[in-house]
Amino acid sequence: MTSLVREKKLKTNGIWLNVAEKGDEGGPLVLLLHGFPETWFSWRHQIDFLSSHGYHVVAPDLRGYGDSDFLPSHESYTVSHLVADVIGLLDHYGTAQAFVAGHDWGSVIGWSLCLFRPDRVKGFISLSVPYSPRDPNLKPSEFSKTFGDGLYITQFQKPGRAEAAFAKHDCKTVMKKFLLTTRTDFMVAPPGTEIIDDLEIPSKIPEWITEEEIQVYADKFQRTGFTGPLNYYRAMDLNWEILAPWEGCKIVVPAKFITGDKDIGANETMEYVKGEMFKSIVPNVEVVVIEDGHHFIQQEKSKQVSEEILCFFNKLRSTE
Repeated sequence: MTSLVREKKLKTNGIWLNVAEKGDEGGPLVLLLHGFPETWFSWRHQIDFLSSHGYHVVAPDLRGYGDSDFLPSHESYTVSHLVADVIGLLDHYGTAQAFVAGHDWGSVIGWSLCLFRPDRVKGFISLSVPYSPRDPNLKPSEFSKTFGDGLYITQFQKPGRAEAAFAKHDCKTVMKKFLLTTRTDFMVAPPGTEIIDDLEIPSKIPEWITEEEIQVYADKFQRTGFTGPLNYYRAMDLNWEILAPWEGCKIVVPAKFITGDKDIGANETMEYVKGEMFKSIVPNVEVVVIEDGHHFIQQEKSKQVSEEILCFFNKLRSTE
């Protein structure tokens, strides 16, 4: 089915993004934003499902990923750049308001889009990463250091460090280590160990993904490398500076948060999204917890996630 996806390059915000799209161009626009370390291909199941229900589905390779433009400096990967990329796509399609879903870093972009330009979003679905308020007293890099040098985010900060660690493995192995992880901690490696070396590959590939599908990712990263994707992490402190004017602002867009009960940092995430703070800063949010779901949930639990997305967007359409 995914063979029917149309891929093309679009100019937005001064760069070229590769986008995959499917469905009737007259249908409501759904924009799907992937995370690390993926491409538009991570949404293959949702692209097929949502387009078959009348939606015009668009899933870009984010900047620095896949067949989209790569910019070498981490300063080109702030939320300002990333949200502007998305606005450019919406403008290209002539869409005043779109339905948006994001996973992992795609969630961060989606939440930022809702914060900066709520007028452009009909409804937003976040997978795995909830909206969290900016801490005025603590930069992200300083918070990360509280976990020690083993935290993956800390290891991703220094240019070249993670790239060199990844390069000790072939790309398919790197992809398996990330995509197939079942860890529920914050991904902290033991002292003196790189996180990529600490991640384990299961003895058997789970049923939700095939060797061929993993190879699709591996082929892309073999060509592009990982610096673009890692630059998102290297721009986190810049994002903290950029977001200062929005401190204390609420997300007013209708939202749905979906996570697996075995995601990375699952215990802490569960406690947070079921607490009062999350609901106070995202007042129009629904929370869905998928049993036995891990981090790459739109692939692992594709049917359930697709149905949750469709149900939410259909409900918002019915109230228009």
